[in-house]
Amino acid sequence: MTSEPGALRIFHIHSGGVQELAGLPAQMPAQGFVWMACARPAFQARLAEIQASLQTLAGLQLVDLHVSDLLNTQLPSHYDYTSQYDLLVFRRLATQNGAAPQEPGATPAPSPLKRSGPPVLRRIDTSPVGFAVFDQLLLTVHPTDCAVRDAYAARLLADAPAPAGEGRSSAVPGARRPASPADLMLRVANLMVDGYLDLRRELTRQLDHWQTELLKPRSRYVNWNSLLEARLSLHQLDDICEDQRTAVQNWTDALETWAVPDSSAGQRDLDLLKVRSRDLLEHIERVVHHVRRLEQSSETAVQMHFSVQSNRTNDIMRTLTALTAVFLPLNLIAGIFGMNFEFIPLVHKADGFWWAMGSMVFIAVALVALFWRKRYLARTSGQ
Repeated sequence: MTSEPGALRIFHIHSGGVQELAGLPAQMPAQGFVWMACARPAFQARLAEIQASLQTLAGLQLVDLHVSDLLNTQLPSHYDYTSQYDLLVFRRLATQNGAAPQEPGATPAPSPLKRSGPPVLRRIDTSPVGFAVFDQLLLTVHPTDCAVRDAYAARLLADAPAPAGEGRSSAVPGARRPASPADLMLRVANLMVDGYLDLRRELTRQLDHWQTELLKPRSRYVNWNSLLEARLSLHQLDDICEDQRTAVQNWTDALETWAVPDSSAGQRDLDLLKVRSRDLLEHIERVVHHVRRLEQSSETAVQMHFSVQSNRTNDIMRTLTALTAVFLPLNLIAGIFGMNFEFIPLVHKADGFWWAMGSMVFIAVALVALFWRKRYLARTSGQ
């Protein structure tokens, strides 16, 4: 079965440069290591070929349970290991804006379920990316449209020139190349987390807009369904980030059990791995902190909205009560003069009507002034 163009990309990374190979290598290079970046459909279609290549290059194959993990699109982030390799499944937190375009003839990726809520939350893609870390080989299994793989591959190819005939490369100097498969794994995972950190400003602006709308006392339109979907999405992101943090923490703990290298260069590379692992863990913790702060902000906005509405209702009821109190004595006077008695004071006088009306106006003005002084008729500030 023929795989899609670009579904399997193979790189030889060494101190002299980075080359993209045309096919699976027949033997492990003398220097550096190999990165096999494979889309999930291609990994499933070419599993036997990839397993045979792993047997040739690394001397062993992936166990069946790990193959199932790499093919599972619903698997949460987690870490596992064997005596020969480590396995890390890491759910990426990136938007679909930067997704790579489909290659000609490629099977289109399934579109995510449409849901309400902020557009930025609807664009978040949390597909898993699998890393199998060998001594001199890194196998990664990505979603079909993984822009992270292509972006980092372009960065690697721009790092240093390659010898003629060994593959595509560029002569643009760049950052220091990864020294090992584990180093490359941490860099790619860090790039995924940074992709979510870039969303913080847009997420914050969206929820700040909702807070402003919720706190408007005269606002009649509140999209509660979208707000509920946003809170559920934030809860989901919180769970995903917790799984990520647990997986990276387990990986960091596993690094402490690695044998201490004999050479100073090996010791430096191990220390660098520990530093990068802690840096990745710190980035994930920043994501967790930000997501929880957004959850708290949305919850606080809802509570403040109902508090403002309650205060507005109290103001209305207080004003109506004050106006009712103003008209009570007027109704009493009108009721008294409406009684069916023959002899009532002022009834048979020519100016009796004006005396009654003047008394009622005076009583009403006096009560209004009293209630206004006591702020029973004043509106709450800001409404």
